[in-house]
Amino acid sequence: MAQHRVTLAEVARRAGVSRTTASYVLNGLGKDMRIAEDARSRVLRAAQELDYRPNLMARSLKTKVTHTLALVSDTIVTEQYAGRLVHGALAAAVRQGRLAYLVEGEGEPAAEQRLLEDLLDRQVDGFVYARMFTRPVRLPAGLAGQRRVLLNCYTEDGREPSVLPDELEAGRAAARAVVAAGLQDGAYLVGERAPHVFAGRQRLAGIEEVLAGAGARLAGEAPCAWWPESAREAVAGLLAEGVRPRALVCLNDRVALGAYQAVHAAGLAIPDDVSVVSFDDSELAAWLDPPLTSVALPHFAMGQRAVERLLAGDTEGTERVPMPLRVRASLAGGAARG
Repeated sequence: MAQHRVTLAEVARRAGVSRTTASYVLNGLGKDMRIAEDARSRVLRAAQELDYRPNLMARSLKTKVTHTLALVSDTIVTEQYAGRLVHGALAAAVRQGRLAYLVEGEGEPAAEQRLLEDLLDRQVDGFVYARMFTRPVRLPAGLAGQRRVLLNCYTEDGREPSVLPDELEAGRAAARAVVAAGLQDGAYLVGERAPHVFAGRQRLAGIEEVLAGAGARLAGEAPCAWWPESAREAVAGLLAEGVRPRALVCLNDRVALGAYQAVHAAGLAIPDDVSVVSFDDSELAAWLDPPLTSVALPHFAMGQRAVERLLAGDTEGTERVPMPLRVRASLAGGAARG
């Protein structure tokens, strides 16, 4: 048997007031309508005693506000590194009393358009448009005229409100750690120079800027794909040539894993013989031996900020969320400083 839903009229009867008075109080308008404090207290007490829940559907028909929002992504939900974008967004929505629809277009424009049409039919109050990897996007037609904030993506003209990781400052932070440890004259980059990849381009720019400021530059590179096997081969080749880096700056934690394997296979120790600094601060960073110094992706905070900006109506400009450096024992002196 379906549970009886308490009506506004029942609350009004219990409180001994009119239905209109009860409605004003429960919609937060009691003071504006100069309703006596005694009547206001009786309405609130009656609502609590009866476990009254407002009919949000009926309210939305009157106010045109549904207290819902939509997070529209490609494949973000199932990606282990970017799932915290979703968690942060949902946490912010719940905290502000909003219900969030979560949908994936799986990179198919037609599928994404159908999803947007369905969400528009449900009259959501706004959209967070997200991507798994930071990259430029072209907004779908379905978002035209809608309140929106872009999450982990941006448009080429920079006119859309966006929330991005501060990858440039992340590169600077990694390089500052290398310089602070006195290793700037023997720092090698491990990874692929990929100017088309936002993270790689920004991280490298930050690294080179700080090293130049310290009167140094990268001593060399071990070019490789952003994956352990490729990184292991690249670093092993470098070591086989007799090169002895003082620090390996890896473009992500998976690259760092391959670098660890090559260093250990060569009979060298981390950080006594070579320090390692990386990016992403994935779970892998804490599992490695010794634990890896890494600059953390701020995905949870990014998801929160996107929803907060959307609900606040802050829909102008690009916000770059800080990426904290997690100093661990892979950096010379790191255990003491971390």
